Amino acid sequence: MPWSNENGGGGWQGGGGNRGPWGQGPSGGGGGGGNQPPDLDELLRKGQDRFKKIFPGGQGQGAGGNGRGIVLLLIVAVVALLAYSSVYRVNTDEQGVVLRFGKFSREVPPGLHVKLPYPLEVVYTPTVTRINRVDVGMRDTGGGKPIAVPEESLMLTGDENIVDINFSVFWRINSAESYLFNVERPDLAVKQVAESAMREAVGQSKIEFLQTTGRNDIQKQVRGYMQTALDTYGAGVEITEVKLQKVDPPSQVIDAFRDVQAARADQERLRNEAQSYANTVVPKARGEAAKITEAAEAYREQTVAEAQGEAQRFISIYDEYRNAKDVTRKRIYLETMQDVLGNTNKVVTTDQSGVLPYLPMDQLKPSAQRSSSSSGNNSSSVGSSGSN
Repeated sequence: MPWSNENGGGGWQGGGGNRGPWGQGPSGGGGGGGNQPPDLDELLRKGQDRFKKIFPGGQGQGAGGNGRGIVLLLIVAVVALLAYSSVYRVNTDEQGVVLRFGKFSREVPPGLHVKLPYPLEVVYTPTVTRINRVDVGMRDTGGGKPIAVPEESLMLTGDENIVDINFSVFWRINSAESYLFNVERPDLAVKQVAESAMREAVGQSKIEFLQTTGRNDIQKQVRGYMQTALDTYGAGVEITEVKLQKVDPPSQVIDAFRDVQAARADQERLRNEAQSYANTVVPKARGEAAKITEAAEAYREQTVAEAQGEAQRFISIYDEYRNAKDVTRKRIYLETMQDVLGNTNKVVTTDQSGVLPYLPMDQLKPSAQRSSSSSGNNSSSVGSSGSN
């Protein structure tokens, strides 16, 4: 080497045969030992020997052999680096996207793959099976209890009420190419679209509907709005679920709102009681009305039938009267007298020859009247006997 020669004198030796570059003898020599620095010539010589063992082609002495070894070492290092940058792996929950000169080239499935060395081709591997979550109206600070964000959660309903809504959106990547290159910040886009879709759905609904039976409908409606908007943007995102966490009035008016809800509950209760009473009374009144109507119909039918019978009877009697006037006249007279005198207590006789001086007039009543009068007498006698 330039700083060594065959005579044993180094380039740093100043005339003494065994002196080091600092003008002192080697450590452990006869000149008295101290803390001596290492011999650089010896270290360089050992390094050259090791390089020669690794690269057999570099046996020559001097700067030419050493330069060839360094060049070969650099070539091997560059080849190893290129080989390392050409092989890549895509995990099972990822999808590979290869860019060639900064332009989309292809998508690759999970596994080991080969590409052109960097920077000719670059690979991105976004996770496509993981379900991501975005919260709107609240922030998770890591302390276990999220804090509210009023500028996101306060929304105006269709009946002009303000409602405090917290909800979560769950989404995943369904197109790695669109997710990487169409939208700059897809997670922020999902959150903004979620807030806009929820405000639209809430603005078309009433607060009572949001708090009771409309939660599932609102969740489905917001999910549809979001998916349509994100597909329009080409975000490469699929909305898997929208879940409402809280739907309450603002904290400043929640007490008054609860009073209103209690009044509405009382109103509904009283309305149900009135409806129950109406369901009891109205059918009963309708039954009574139907009964009276049916009785009137029956009376009408009976009266009409009797009138028609009397008219037919009169026509029959009139026909008989035309055929036999004397007989019919006498018969009518007798029947009329029978009807008039049949209920009297007097007996009229025209022939006195066969009449006894005493007749039991009170027993000459019709049999029905005698039976009724006798039953009355028996009841009175029984009552008098009981009193005795």
